[in-house]
Amino acid sequence: MPDSVVHFDILGPDGPALQAFYAELFGWTYTGFDGSDEGMADYALTTAGEGTGIGGGVGASTDGRPSVTVYAGVADAQEALDRAVALGATVVQEVTRIPGVVTFARFRDPQGNVMGVASGPPPAEG
Repeated sequence: MPDSVVHFDILGPDGPALQAFYAELFGWTYTGFDGSDEGMADYALTTAGEGTGIGGGVGASTDGRPSVTVYAGVADAQEALDRAVALGATVVQEVTRIPGVVTFARFRDPQGNVMGVASGPPPAEG
């Protein structure tokens, strides 16, 4: 089965203003995300409504520039990133782990688009 899109990010220079815009436009509601250690200040999550669509994040970008990224759900983020590079992509963000939440990476495809890959949190060690 092909990998599906599982998450999106909409980022820009003013995270709270973006959140307000999309809340007004689409009725999105957000939950906070304490990701300050990952450089994700002013970032909040919105979930899919009534079992449709996918959840995503809206917030401030670390470089002040606007961007939209979609993330495909994969079994292994590093393996998918390596495969993308072998096919001609360049790495935008190395594999990053947010413990207990997600492992993800971003790459620029051969046409210049930025895409992400994400895998769920690793199973609890016991």
